[in-house]
Amino acid sequence: MSDVVVGIIMGSKSDLDVMSGAAAVLDRFGVGYEVRIISAHRTPEEMMSYAAGAEGRGLKAIIAGAGGSAHLPGMTASHTSLPVIAVPVKRDHHDHEALWSSIKMPSGIPLAVVPENGADNAALLVVRVLSLGDPALAQQQAAFVESLRAGVLRDDEAVRADWKAMLPST
Repeated sequence: MSDVVVGIIMGSKSDLDVMSGAAAVLDRFGVGYEVRIISAHRTPEEMMSYAAGAEGRGLKAIIAGAGGSAHLPGMTASHTSLPVIAVPVKRDHHDHEALWSSIKMPSGIPLAVVPENGADNAALLVVRVLSLGDPALAQQQAAFVESLRAGVLRDDEAVRADWKAMLPST
């Protein structure tokens, strides 16, 4: 699946370090995406146009990250019928306003929200949604889940054998 089917948008370039996690996951699964900087406050017309035209351009989902007042995800969701996943970008100098802004959407405007700085989980959610109509992607997603399971089982075996050896040395 190399066609562009996911939009990764953010409010400013300062969010790129967090949002690049979504791109890395989509790369792993071979899902095509585009990355854009679109501000709900500084470029509202462009944001509305992007959201309103996304489905017509072939997008199937949008991952929207923003910090501060974080209006981008919710406003994007209000201008498209596509699934929008919010990534509240959390910085040390901010409180949790981005998270609160995303989880307090009014009835009728659905917005999925992942944990703060959880761009990788946003992309994994998109992969799950796209897997519903793509058997090959569904197999990749199932293999990924199995790799997580196998990792925990390996760690459990190691900790049962010698948990003290697993502690970081001081």
